[in-house]
Amino acid sequence: MTDSSEPGPAVREVRLGATRAEGGTREVSYVIGGDRGLPFTGNRPDRLLVALEVCDDPQFSPPVVRDYVGDLANNPDEWARAAERTYGADIIRLNFTSTKQRGFDAFSEIAPTMERVLAATARPLIVEGSSEPELDSEVFRRCGEAGEGERLLLGTAEADRYRSVAAAALAYDHAVIAQSPIDINLAKQLNILLRETGIPGDRIVIDPYTGALGYGFEYSYSVMERIRLAALAGDADLAMPVISAPADTLTVREVREATPAEQDAIAVAWEFYTAYASFVAGASIVCVRHPLTVKRLHEALEV
Repeated sequence: MTDSSEPGPAVREVRLGATRAEGGTREVSYVIGGDRGLPFTGNRPDRLLVALEVCDDPQFSPPVVRDYVGDLANNPDEWARAAERTYGADIIRLNFTSTKQRGFDAFSEIAPTMERVLAATARPLIVEGSSEPELDSEVFRRCGEAGEGERLLLGTAEADRYRSVAAAALAYDHAVIAQSPIDINLAKQLNILLRETGIPGDRIVIDPYTGALGYGFEYSYSVMERIRLAALAGDADLAMPVISAPADTLTVREVREATPAEQDAIAVAWEFYTAYASFVAGASIVCVRHPLTVKRLHEALEV
């Protein structure tokens, strides 16, 4: 007989960021996951984190964000500092978009940019590549090396290009984002592939891909919910925390066609409701782009 007092299956815990005592330079590190139930049913709210995106090439940020942050968009380290100190982001999501435009010519700036951003903020970092397979192997290597000891969250690994990010994570002791296209079976398969390369389960965070509210989000919600239920039912291959980075939320028609006076409010509302619903579905981290969305999410989580 099973002892009913024993806790049921849980989502694995994943640690992000390393303090000086842990060999890094962050002032705080986070443990996400560890849930033994559905979202908002007694789970620890301090494990729900809001990440704000910072791009090293601002032309790939949504226009509404560029207009709002102004000159900060041209200085990723200053933008990262403001993300933490002005807007209260829990994590900085540094997106190396420059390689999309400049290709191999951008490589020389990756490590210096990483070092400046690490010096500018005390928060843990999520570091994203260019989504260009022929470039990302080197992007991940340089990001991983520059952030060695900091326990970065590197992304993204996908079914057809996971070995380079896995290699960087293993070489420099980082965690990995495993992204699959809104399909629970593909999410499970990718986790298995990553573990076969040597990445332990407590260093994998699932990204099931999140569509914008009104533009396919209901499918993303369903998959996130099913991933959580599978984990709680004992499926070890899906027992990892989830990260949600809503795609194109700030470039939907409703935001693009808003009047200048209304655009920020509509953009934040659209992003907020997509992101908060992702928390409800089971995400441990949501990534947003508009700085004002961060405060609104924190206020909602404190209620």
